Amino acid sequence: MTILITGGAGFIGSNFIPYFLSKDQNIQIVNLDKLTYAGELFNLEEASNNSSYTFIKGDICDRKLIEKLFNTYKFDGVIHFAAESHVDNSINKPNEFINTNILGTFNLLDVAKSNWMEQPHQAKTNCKNNRFLHISTDEVYGSLGKTGLFKENTPYAPNSPYSASKASSDFLVRSYFHTYGMNVVTTNCSNNYGPKQHDEKLIPTIIKKALSGEKIPIYGNGKNVRDWLYVEDHCNGIDLAFQKGKSGDTYNIGGNNERSNLQIAIKICEILNVLKPKKESYKNQISFVKDRPGHDFRYAIDASKIESELGWKAHENFETGIKKTVNWYLKKYTS
Repeated sequence: MTILITGGAGFIGSNFIPYFLSKDQNIQIVNLDKLTYAGELFNLEEASNNSSYTFIKGDICDRKLIEKLFNTYKFDGVIHFAAESHVDNSINKPNEFINTNILGTFNLLDVAKSNWMEQPHQAKTNCKNNRFLHISTDEVYGSLGKTGLFKENTPYAPNSPYSASKASSDFLVRSYFHTYGMNVVTTNCSNNYGPKQHDEKLIPTIIKKALSGEKIPIYGNGKNVRDWLYVEDHCNGIDLAFQKGKSGDTYNIGGNNERSNLQIAIKICEILNVLKPKKESYKNQISFVKDRPGHDFRYAIDASKIESELGWKAHENFETGIKKTVNWYLKKYTS
């Protein structure tokens, strides 16, 4: 089986590829990544010498390249991570998010359809089990109040150019199932954390600023709440959805670990106080900065569907996962 993985040099993709290769010895992976600022080949060192792994630098917006790769490798599946994902950047440069997240997803879907489908709702003889797995986000559902959880049937209400572009891509994937009968599955995850995440994201930023003695910037009053999912638990959920998910379905993957941004910062500072103590507590570096436009108050996911139907379970709670994460970045930033 040969699988196209897009965006595999990004945070989640670079954790998923080694995980996937270790789980299945009979799989061939082709990783297509544009290597934007957020992609890092160094994060895939453990896969680089694996004969089952091939890296290709390229853009999912380049349809001719996608067609060439399908013709060359005869993909049996696609696992689609590639996306512009930083909300702040989407506020400043929304066009890049529209191109990659919407047009790029359309190119992949449409080329896969051309290669896998004889006609609407009839797969080619050797493509009946081919599957397209689309990785999305809980941000498509908008913002929650102090209570409630996002479910798979929660109405979409995206509030940023990023989440709007991801919502659009989700709808494209849905349409290729209903119109053409393509074998597609979508996963919507909560905030991921763990090794290999880009420095611009909240947790790496807190750790890096703390270690460098700079102010640790927290938006607004720090009370915005997210549900945090350890990246390896997410990888396991993606694997289950790809292998066992019901065609046309969506699966929400969440960590059931709600924390405010301020709680995250305080917890990391407490861990650093023990692992790398200094005269003053790292907490003294926490500072509040102007909130970003349209900042959603709270996200939280109900993961009961993937738990009950596919047997998924998060193995890390936030306390164990954040210690592993801080240790990883401590080595990165101090070595």
